[in-house]
Amino acid sequence: MRRSKYTRPAWLGEQGEGGQGTADKPRLTTSAMIASLAGPDQRTKPAPFGHALAALAESRPEIVGLTADLAKYTDLHIFAKAHPDRFYQMGMAEQLLISAAAGMAREGFMPFATTYAVFAARRAYDFICMAIAEEYLNVKIVCALPGLTTGYGPSHQATEDIAIFRGLPNITIIDPCDAHEIEQAVPAIAAHDGPVYMRLLRGNVPLVLDEYDYKFEVGKAKMLRDGNDVLIISSGLMTMRALEAAETLSNDNVDVGVLHVPTIKPLDEATILKEASRTGRMVVVAENHTIVGGLGEAVAGLLMRSGVFPPAFRQIALPDEFLDAGALPTLHDRYGLSVSAVTGSIKGWL
Repeated sequence: MRRSKYTRPAWLGEQGEGGQGTADKPRLTTSAMIASLAGPDQRTKPAPFGHALAALAESRPEIVGLTADLAKYTDLHIFAKAHPDRFYQMGMAEQLLISAAAGMAREGFMPFATTYAVFAARRAYDFICMAIAEEYLNVKIVCALPGLTTGYGPSHQATEDIAIFRGLPNITIIDPCDAHEIEQAVPAIAAHDGPVYMRLLRGNVPLVLDEYDYKFEVGKAKMLRDGNDVLIISSGLMTMRALEAAETLSNDNVDVGVLHVPTIKPLDEATILKEASRTGRMVVVAENHTIVGGLGEAVAGLLMRSGVFPPAFRQIALPDEFLDAGALPTLHDRYGLSVSAVTGSIKGWL
């Protein structure tokens, strides 16, 4: 449908947003299209990936960093400043980026290649498939703007990246939650032999999991809190939203458990089956990804194949459509990823 020229653009949000604001809502501007995911009072850490990689490279001389004109926007500029002789700027050429990373891996280096998730998944997929995955090369592909973490519309929103890579043999898929996990994931994926695709939260990244005595392990899911009424199985930024929603729901005497699944492939099947098999709990999978082909369908398939049927199974995910451009807070409300939206969905299902 053609948009009327009088329709409010999505980035203006509801009445009052983008203009003078209201008493209970701050004014949103177009800068909110690339806003931090952190709440106003939430703790953050700057550029956790860049700092962790630069620190790791001090003792790992084989690590090199490559990017496709996006060092600043994938936090690789931190590594570039610390190790300028091991940094490669490949220009706006993602297929060249991947091919060069493959060549370096063949020579004994460990390339960390960064770009936006849309460019790795859509523009460079065949090169990742044939040059890296099929050859099982030790390349780490780390990509910013996964799912709905930018308001710049379908050209930048990688809503289907996990679905694309889940079908690719030999690749490990990581979707970290926060700065604490990113810092731990960098040395962990470096220690893991083989190709890795990791979604990246960049800039000022929220800190959440350090309060849960959390330790990242490739291939392992972790229970962050227990609950008897609902089990939320989540990955990425949706784990922090699930934890906040669980706290809110506890005020209504709804007991919510949260199982964090940072490794999408291979799944920690044993832990998921153990927790989903407990009687009486609705299972909700929450992910920052299209409802097609992501964590939700992976978990649903696992449960069905294993004969595990919870009282109810629901998904919180992005719709199977191209999303609007706009301010991230507005879009997260619109597409069901905000804390209030997650809380409302679960209360409605109950």
